[in-house]
Amino acid sequence: MNLFPPDSLAFRKSSYSERNNCVEVADLPGGSAVRDSQNPAAGHLEVPASEWRALLAGVRSAK
Repeated sequence: MNLFPPDSLAFRKSSYSERNNCVEVADLPGGSAVRDSQNPAAGHLEVPASEWRALLAGVRSAK
């Protein structure tokens, strides 16, 4: 269940997104929201800050 309606969020596109493979993220109090920019009507995932940090750490270590 999403606590924040999509029209209340300021999504921005990742600078690492490719033209046809885009991810958008928005800041939330205590976390982040993530959605597919190609299909924003499909909704977004709300991720707690601790899980978002773990995801980013994993992505950065995979480089």
